Amino acid sequence: MPPILLAVDKTYPRGLVWFRRDLRVTDNAALYHALRSCREVVCAFVFDTAILDGLPRADRRVAFIRASLTELADELHARGGELVVRHALAQDEIPRLAQQLRVQAVFANRDDEPAALARDAQVLGALANAGITFHGYKDRAIFERDELLTPTGQVFSEFASYKRAWLAKLSDFYLKPYPVERYLDALARAPQVLRAPVPALAELGFEPTHLGEREIPTGASGGTALFEEFFDKRIERYEEARDYPGVRGPSYLGVHLRFGTVSIRALAGAAHQLAQAGSRGAASWLGELIRREFHFQLLAHHPQLAAGKSFRPAYDKIAWHHGKHADALFEAWCEGRTGYPLVDAAMAQLSQSGYMHHRLRMLVASFLCKDLGLDWRRGEAWFARHLNDFELASNNGGWQWASGSGCDAQPWFRIFNPVTQSERFDPDGKFIRRYLPQLAPLSNTSIHAPWLATPMELEAAGVRLGETYPHPIVDHGEARERTLQRYAVVKEGAAGARTPRAPRGKK
Repeated sequence: MPPILLAVDKTYPRGLVWFRRDLRVTDNAALYHALRSCREVVCAFVFDTAILDGLPRADRRVAFIRASLTELADELHARGGELVVRHALAQDEIPRLAQQLRVQAVFANRDDEPAALARDAQVLGALANAGITFHGYKDRAIFERDELLTPTGQVFSEFASYKRAWLAKLSDFYLKPYPVERYLDALARAPQVLRAPVPALAELGFEPTHLGEREIPTGASGGTALFEEFFDKRIERYEEARDYPGVRGPSYLGVHLRFGTVSIRALAGAAHQLAQAGSRGAASWLGELIRREFHFQLLAHHPQLAAGKSFRPAYDKIAWHHGKHADALFEAWCEGRTGYPLVDAAMAQLSQSGYMHHRLRMLVASFLCKDLGLDWRRGEAWFARHLNDFELASNNGGWQWASGSGCDAQPWFRIFNPVTQSERFDPDGKFIRRYLPQLAPLSNTSIHAPWLATPMELEAAGVRLGETYPHPIVDHGEARERTLQRYAVVKEGAAGARTPRAPRGKK
């Protein structure tokens, strides 16, 4: 539900706010409701071992969370509050902490990922057994769950229709911020025995790591700075610049949306206002926020997607390439050794920074599935492990789009050509040269396909194929024919369905 401003009713003597994917004070739904409902409010965050134990020891996301928590703890402390930080199994620790604090209610913002729902169900049960209530709120989307359905009450399965309905339903009511600042006097300190600084990365079992090549600004202050820079200087040209990885086109706010260091209401509201005033860039960027919520509602209604099921069941019949050779191809893809420069540069960007340009995410996904013939789930898992802004719903939706198996997906017979994509979206080779400096001396023509360069040019550039840069691991033309054969199992079903049109520029 959107903000409802009623007279303050202090229902509970003391409440606990459980921060999760909402690491900010401003415009925070759960914090707002807790402050209005409780005479005293203590805040907490749990580094959940159920999540952390499966992560690499130099995970940038943990470093981002820790830095953002430090800022959050400082802000709460300056306002008279407390952030109790724990490193434990959240489903056990939150009920334990609630009883230690003697609270009557726990407040949190909802998370509809299946693992989070299962965790929250465990917490709800344990709290109920202790006589403590649990309140959940919408905070990471403008519309969630069943708030936006077709006229017949069905879940949208086409983005264009969902977007039209989203924009038609939007009003100032849904964009209104929660005025948290009015009620911060209800913040309270935790007992001395529960106080401790935010643990260092080493205490959590993680190694120090830099936050990407441009050092991602962390916390709510970092999110606000990025937000203001993008809206003030770059959003007007977003539609034109967004597809070119060599220029500063995107907002780079993905990781801040992921961990809630920015408010979706603030972002959507600002973008909608500019779009209403005629900004094509703002309208295009707002469309990406809407697409994110489209994927949220798909996962909420089709939780089997999280278990690796194709949205279109027929696509689960595809026989992907397996075995030692397939493993070698996957390793080459992961390490940026495919011999296709833009693909390899994209994978280098991911490994070096935890970020990948959205155009390149589509390209490398198509290459994995349709050039290498590998199961899209392998790529999905690799992105989940390495992307700073990883969100299950969007990651799954993107990979199923690329493989053709998803809702509103790219048609199975449309296959990205990695060379023409490179020539079109990195025409001067600026992005390739940044991440593959060994190819930098090549001409703007040859850098997209070094194997087509003359021996004289390769020698002059110091490029030795097979040594300083690999030969292509597959021939795109031949791979395309194999892919069309591989997808023949779904051809019959696809032929009887309406073929969705690919978005502009995605061929």
